[in-house]
Amino acid sequence: MIDITKIYGFNFPTPIRFGAGVINELVGYLKANDLKRPLLVTDPNVAELAFFKKIKNDIEQSGLSAEVFKDMHKNPVKSDVINGGDIYHQTNRDCVIGIGGGVALDVARAIVLRINHTRDLFDYDDLIGGDKYVTEDVPHFITVPTTAGTGSEVGRSAIISEDDSKKKRILFSPKLMAKIVFADPLLTMELPPFITAATGMDALTHNLEAYLAKGFHPMCDGIALEGMALIAQSIEKATHNPNVESRAKMLLASLMGAVAFQKGLGVVHSLAHPLSSMLDTHHGLANAVNLPYGMKFNYNGFEDRFDSMAMALGLGNDAGDKVIDYLFDMNTRLELPCKLSDIGVKASHVEALSALAEADFCHPSNPKPVSRADFKKLYEEAL
Repeated sequence: MIDITKIYGFNFPTPIRFGAGVINELVGYLKANDLKRPLLVTDPNVAELAFFKKIKNDIEQSGLSAEVFKDMHKNPVKSDVINGGDIYHQTNRDCVIGIGGGVALDVARAIVLRINHTRDLFDYDDLIGGDKYVTEDVPHFITVPTTAGTGSEVGRSAIISEDDSKKKRILFSPKLMAKIVFADPLLTMELPPFITAATGMDALTHNLEAYLAKGFHPMCDGIALEGMALIAQSIEKATHNPNVESRAKMLLASLMGAVAFQKGLGVVHSLAHPLSSMLDTHHGLANAVNLPYGMKFNYNGFEDRFDSMAMALGLGNDAGDKVIDYLFDMNTRLELPCKLSDIGVKASHVEALSALAEADFCHPSNPKPVSRADFKKLYEEAL
């Protein structure tokens, strides 16, 4: 049980300050670390919200200088990062604070990389061994999540797309992990129902896929199961009638999913990523729609794992065969679509989507192999 009257501190994998009102510690932390000129990186929507303006005002009222960078796409691209890095240099900043959901935090993390690394940004793509070029120091980096979805606040990587092709690239290094996370559920209270639901299903996807991913990592497995349980307990309440406890559980489950998926992800993310690239679909929504179909693909041969997930989701013993229906029903209860046609996908898109899905970097961790023909079949079933 989470005591919402308390603030907690724990390290996993980076120092995390968690609890209602913990954002009030930010200014003190900046001063204690002699950080005087933060660059606040956020998206255009968050930049207009009252809590963001208060964070900025609190920093400035304390005698520090705050600069805001907010010009970024819904699915971030290289030019967003270049522009943010230019602002950092032009305004003589000394640290970066990422405030927002996965987009803002990915852009912030990529800006952190860019500051002292001058090669072309995608030379650092982890999928081509670019992490070996991450050799220089990086600015002090702080993350403040405002959604309960990606868990990017505890990550070490950023997914940034090419401007023209929209191909996704991964920038990765342990150096890109935040020095500290301020996870305050009060900052998520203003999220509208759709964003709460879509980002929440993103967090559920992370936990489910991490638990099923190939390889031996019992710590990630345990974290993923607890993350599923927290989401099952709280996602409907957080979406339709939120209180601080439901928001706190979702925020914890989100960062737990991101810790767990260092083990890997799978077929659902490979189905979802092309929808963002081609059709600019919200990532959490893309995961939500594809999740039941991807889990159905994985069920045979992994019944014991599904039984464990069913227990975590509150479905009872030996109930793994109920997970797929549970996921369809959850989308319905959250007022999210269950068909790709409801989010603008057409039959004419399937071939191109399947090619992009086959090239995606997530499905090699899936518990069973996925071919282009499999992706095509899954997209057609989900239409």
